[in-house]
Amino acid sequence: MIAKPEAAPEVPGRTSVPRAHRFRGSLGRFATGVAIVTFDGVTKRHGITVNSFTSVSMEPPLVLVSIARTTKAHDELAGRPFTVNILGAEQRQLAMHFAGRPGPEPLWVESETAPRLSNVLAYFECKPWAAYDGGDHTLYLGEVVDFNYRNGDALAFANSAFTTIPESQLGMEDLL
Repeated sequence: MIAKPEAAPEVPGRTSVPRAHRFRGSLGRFATGVAIVTFDGVTKRHGITVNSFTSVSMEPPLVLVSIARTTKAHDELAGRPFTVNILGAEQRQLAMHFAGRPGPEPLWVESETAPRLSNVLAYFECKPWAAYDGGDHTLYLGEVVDFNYRNGDALAFANSAFTTIPESQLGMEDLL
């Protein structure tokens, strides 16, 4: 069940198209990684390309993904285990495939929790924890039950374009 906050009062002129365009442009200045959320639906396997992913808690280990309500698989994700697949710089075509521009069929890895993609930079297999209303998105929290990573450059997204974060700039885990 998705928890819904009370609706904020409408303010005239607050959601104009030019304002929304500038808001989206401003958000695009924040560089993010690129991930694909994968899960088994009722009748088929799904993958959704996202750049809204974050850690929430170390104990218990929780992560969050934000999924647009207009996404075809949005409703099927509710209450289902899922995997967050973090993409390496060489996996741009995979990001495009699950963003609606089909390419070669990806290689899948079977799991007891949720399917994941082969050879990704990192993955987090999750069981559902909670879902929250996020306006035109739903915020899905997952409890991480398995994870791993490999070395390599990361695929990133900034200013409406893909870019690369070199591995030499990664490695925050060594600071903790």
